[in-house]
Amino acid sequence: MTRRELDAAGITDPGLRDAYTRCRQLNARHGKSYFLATRLLPIERRPAVHALYGFARWADDIVDDLHSEATAAERAHRLRALSDRLDNGLRRGRSPEPVVHALAHTADRYGIDTQYFADFLLSMRSDLDVTDYPTLDDLRRYMHGSAAVIGLQLLPVLGTVVPRDEAAPHAAALGVAFQLTNFLRDVGEDLDRGRVYLPADLLAAHGVDRELLLWSRDTGQRDPRITASLKAAARLTEGVYREAAPGVAMLEPASRPCIRTAFVLYRGILRAVADDGYASVHRRAAVPPLRRGVVALDGLTRVLAARIRQRRAATGPQRAPLTAPPTPPTEKKVEEKAA
Repeated sequence: MTRRELDAAGITDPGLRDAYTRCRQLNARHGKSYFLATRLLPIERRPAVHALYGFARWADDIVDDLHSEATAAERAHRLRALSDRLDNGLRRGRSPEPVVHALAHTADRYGIDTQYFADFLLSMRSDLDVTDYPTLDDLRRYMHGSAAVIGLQLLPVLGTVVPRDEAAPHAAALGVAFQLTNFLRDVGEDLDRGRVYLPADLLAAHGVDRELLLWSRDTGQRDPRITASLKAAARLTEGVYREAAPGVAMLEPASRPCIRTAFVLYRGILRAVADDGYASVHRRAAVPPLRRGVVALDGLTRVLAARIRQRRAATGPQRAPLTAPPTPPTEKKVEEKAA
């Protein structure tokens, strides 16, 4: 499949093909829902999405890998090195680092604003020393770089049927909705990293603070105040999904099944968290494989329907048959035959 995607995208340079293959491997290994949705894109656009995801995954791993023994100073050094490689790669249009090489090619090919990558790395750097967010506004400023710009990076690859500026707020909102969903699902894992992403003012409204979350994580005990705060976070996230929803219809028809599938899968994580009793402090909720399969099948059906419509539009109106088809029976005739 990798070779077919690269051939369809017209990527022939061996070094560039290796770079995109590396990004695809990162996507397949780490982004189960994301990778599944990407498979519904037109084949020639998939490598670009793999490049964007691969870069984001690499940067995120530098600051978030629980299995790494790197100190904060070492992580900061690695992030600065990545930023330098990115700047050089974007300026030269290529890089000896495979992930940056693929990203630079994608950015140039689709005319992606490179400021989005700088904003993303700025948020990643804040993860090295910022451990909580006092207000939702503070969190939103962080999520602009960590999530909203991801939606904005993807927009040129997906294509739109409206001016891009009109679709951009919805694309940004979808990135934020996805990240809020992850925050809600990963409360316990984030605590293990020393971070609380849910805003302190939202938690405090229900009598929750970091100490209570840590007590619950350490003891395995539940607390109704935590449950209430997570329910409030879920309602907030649902509101952001509603902001994002109109953007799906603004995309090119060939891209809609992919984004709609990602939308439904990630929103399904909220449902999984609720079904699990909002136990995110203790364990990560997951969308059952059967449910993911049903959503993917629906997305595939929509892809096939879109391709059929595209072929019909390309071939023009069909000629009328030489012999008119028989007139279908009326409901009354059907009833008479049944009798």
